[in-house]
Amino acid sequence: MVALGFLVALEIAARHYGMRGPITNQAREVIFAPKSGPLLYASMALMMVVLTWRERMIAAGVAVGIDVVFFLVRWAFDAKMMFGNGALWVVLGYAVIAVTRRTGRERALLLKGVGLGLLLVAGRKTGDTWLLVTSKTRPTVLDQYVATADHALGDPSWLAGRIVRATGPIGDHILDYVYIQLAVAAVVVALYQLRNVAAERRFPSHHLVRTFLVIGLLGPGIYMIFPVVGPIFAYGADGGHWAVADLWPNTPPTGVPHHMPFNEITPRNCMPSLHTAWATAIFIHSRRGPRILRFFGVFWLIATLGATLGFGYHYGTDIVAGVVFTLTIEAALRSLERGWDRSGIQLVAYGAAVFTALLLSYRYLSVEMAEQPWVFGPLIMLSMISVIYGYIRTTKLWEPKATPARQPEPQPELV
Repeated sequence: MVALGFLVALEIAARHYGMRGPITNQAREVIFAPKSGPLLYASMALMMVVLTWRERMIAAGVAVGIDVVFFLVRWAFDAKMMFGNGALWVVLGYAVIAVTRRTGRERALLLKGVGLGLLLVAGRKTGDTWLLVTSKTRPTVLDQYVATADHALGDPSWLAGRIVRATGPIGDHILDYVYIQLAVAAVVVALYQLRNVAAERRFPSHHLVRTFLVIGLLGPGIYMIFPVVGPIFAYGADGGHWAVADLWPNTPPTGVPHHMPFNEITPRNCMPSLHTAWATAIFIHSRRGPRILRFFGVFWLIATLGATLGFGYHYGTDIVAGVVFTLTIEAALRSLERGWDRSGIQLVAYGAAVFTALLLSYRYLSVEMAEQPWVFGPLIMLSMISVIYGYIRTTKLWEPKATPARQPEPQPELV
């Protein structure tokens, strides 16, 4: 009911600005071309963790068959081409099956699977509406403060932007794909974590999707408090006449920072970097998987950092804040799972305090940070490292300790 109320509120807010909200956009994708076909198939894959292998094969076949029909109809009418409707139909179909053909625990389990899949898609639609709200309600942005504070880190976005341009179209396409398909990467890790749901007939108490959704729920609230559009818009050609100047990625900005007005189209979605936050969550949850999944988590985190900085979507300070943001949320969710204790409360409180201190320093100490980079740069990095160390140290204490096998006592022998 809380989730439904939240979606209804966003729908009303979007309608107030003359745009479709998350509920309408999701309902349209039953018939019209979806925004992201891979995301819909990823959501169907999440739903199928509760099904048997035979049911999975049937569901996948039905989804592909429906998409083929939609493809032919759109091709005949020269309409926009995109797959994914079949996956959404299958997910909704299993919701009907759960209500009409299942009872008891089996009904609850199947509805949880359907809800998990639909929440992934709803999270994407909700994020789109949040971005619209930030652009309409925050006429001024704080980019000049963040860019000035970024001098303490050596202007990493400007450096990464030049590196990405030097790699040419190959590097650009790889990073672009990684950046866009972040939710699909999360599903890959989540499917490994949920691989035993069908056999055990229950979900684990904590998994990646929970962290993903909480990050997406809380992050836009920070956007409203600390509106930032990013260097490609505030200091690049994409900002048009709203930009300070066309400086990115060749010339780092200078001067005294101040609030700057910006258009009502560009989302204020930089602080913190939620792409970094989500990629960090993927990295954390991939650590318990096989070697190939661990390599996958490392690659996705590094490539996401390269894309967020190299495409000019974020500053280095956003990245630091995003990492601290994720570790704090992950610690809170794990504490909620196992029961709150002193170590969990201390870790979450410390992470929240560091995150708050970072945002306040970016806003009110940006000039001092730029003037003394050899002092504030290491302090920013040490603050992030301290949260990482605290998280690793605390969560290791939470791990169940293996009890050593009892050695048999020596028995007297007959002589």
